[in-house]
Amino acid sequence: MLNTVTGRDTQKSAQIFAALGDPTRLMLVEILGDGRPKSINRLSSDFKLTRQAITKHLHVLEDVGIVRSERLGRENRFSMKAEAIETAREYLEKIGKQWDDALSRLKLQVEE
Repeated sequence: MLNTVTGRDTQKSAQIFAALGDPTRLMLVEILGDGRPKSINRLSSDFKLTRQAITKHLHVLEDVGIVRSERLGRENRFSMKAEAIETAREYLEKIGKQWDDALSRLKLQVEE
């Protein structure tokens, strides 16, 4: 039986992929991928964008569950949440399995 993707999986994954579709946000995820929380000052130093622009990008990532923020005194620190990336990976794995199954069926038909 074909392992299908549910509508909930599709919707959540679509939100994650949309957030990751921006080069700046993708770079932020890469920077945060080391697992260490970083301040907005530290994150914005890697870009030619204002801190406000970086903050907006981080909020998009936070809204879909890719990053989290934590207030420490006057400073917000951002860190990765691996769960959202895992959700996207699982979705791609399901889609890949569906394609593998379809290609196997096609191969069988062609060989007959």
